[in-house]
Amino acid sequence: MDTESTYSGYSYYSGRSRGSHRHGERSRDRHKSRSKDSRSEKSVTINTPPAEPLLGDSAVRGEQIQDDNWGETTTAVTGTSEHSLSQEDIVRITKDLEDSVGLDCRRYFTRTLAVILGLLVFLTPLAFLVLPHLLWPEKLQSCGTACEGLFISVAFKLLILLLAVWALFFRPARAGLPRVFVFRALLAVLVLLFVVSYWLFYGVRILDSQDENYQGIVQYAVSLVDALLFIHYLAIVLLELRQLQPCFSVCVTRSTDGETRHYNLGQLSIQRAALAIIEHYYCDFPVHNPALLSASKSRAAKHLAGLKVYNVDGPGNNAAAGLAHSQSRAMIAAAARRRDTSHNELYYEEAEHERRVRKRKARLVVAVEEAFTHIKRMQEEEQKKAPGDVMDPREAAQAIFPSMARALQKYLRTTKQQHCHSMESIQQHLAFCITNNMTPKAFLESYLVPGPTLQYSRDRWLARQWTLISEASVTSGLKDGSVFLLKCVDFSLVVTSKKIPYIQMSEEYIDPKSHKFVLRLQSETSV
Repeated sequence: MDTESTYSGYSYYSGRSRGSHRHGERSRDRHKSRSKDSRSEKSVTINTPPAEPLLGDSAVRGEQIQDDNWGETTTAVTGTSEHSLSQEDIVRITKDLEDSVGLDCRRYFTRTLAVILGLLVFLTPLAFLVLPHLLWPEKLQSCGTACEGLFISVAFKLLILLLAVWALFFRPARAGLPRVFVFRALLAVLVLLFVVSYWLFYGVRILDSQDENYQGIVQYAVSLVDALLFIHYLAIVLLELRQLQPCFSVCVTRSTDGETRHYNLGQLSIQRAALAIIEHYYCDFPVHNPALLSASKSRAAKHLAGLKVYNVDGPGNNAAAGLAHSQSRAMIAAAARRRDTSHNELYYEEAEHERRVRKRKARLVVAVEEAFTHIKRMQEEEQKKAPGDVMDPREAAQAIFPSMARALQKYLRTTKQQHCHSMESIQQHLAFCITNNMTPKAFLESYLVPGPTLQYSRDRWLARQWTLISEASVTSGLKDGSVFLLKCVDFSLVVTSKKIPYIQMSEEYIDPKSHKFVLRLQSETSV
């Protein structure tokens, strides 16, 4: 199919060897310059994967005739140093170190403040009871039975408060948020003001006057502990119960491939809603595969590369000002003419790809079933051997893996999943399936169907930091029509929120007697 187009002022140079020679020299020069640039880029930065890829062996090619864009997913090692870094890498590493140091300092500072506040809260009632015995013991009245019973009440209430605070506040941190949690900060300020006010009243009315009524002092400490328990109940309502009732329906869309999920969230701030969405993302969204997105880009580049424009008049004319504009118009017109046939090419390309996938899948299923059948025979033979000669699941997986490696290799290449699975991870999964007596279909499910992000190795999917982009303040609550972005290294999640509508239900009463009817049969018929 001839991909060149002819327009006024521009034509093919089929019989003019001189023009084609000049064009060939220019194309060779451009090719050389691009190859030099690519070699220089590869020699600067080298990213080495943590585990050996399953498909890193270029010797196993078989019947592959398609271009699977291996140059984009594999690591090329050139002759330069493997530890060379560019200026951008140095700046990025420095910025990451500064961010990590800042996050660690803020995390430890917040934790230190929480520990200090907690010690102040728990030591204050005990100090109220001990200070009178240390400062004016001879003036205190004797503590009766009711006072001693209050000691037991204070002890058990402090124990309950300690366990409740540990269960609610001293949990492992799930993430580092950009701003403080407003409700938690308000509760901390409330507790601090509450304890300080109790200390002021205690200092003015008890310490200065050296109150002799010790039972009243104990009751004062008991009232403090009761108030702290009520504040903890308020914390449970604000931090845990308030967000349980769904109020908003959020739509989460991945920017690269359009993968979409919907979730119901309660009354949360934007930053806490973003945290909940990221947790759902790792469990619900299939793993992000950039290799699947390169097909459309390569197809568009191939269509544009097939269009060539030649200048018949040569480069010496004074019309160089409008040359670029005319060339762009010619390219647009040629692309418009080819648009009518591009859908046919896309249709046949997708049909051919689906045929290859089905073919590779059938070969993989047969190879895995034969390998598992061999395992069953080995298990039957090992039952007759001595206990010391039995092969463990790891050795059995390494023994049967070469029989299925070629078929699995070709299938992962065809479906562009080669960067998601390493040889070590596949052998570990195979040993796990052998240990738990799983079927071949259970083993293949991880490779035939793209799983959630958490299914794969942490080195493949773990994003160290997410960036929250929002026009509204991240501490403000979700509203109807709120839009914010969660940006990662390779993609971003676009989040839009809609308020769940108010539902009005009405009741309609149906009288049970209205369903009764009488069936009258005639004795005479028309026959």
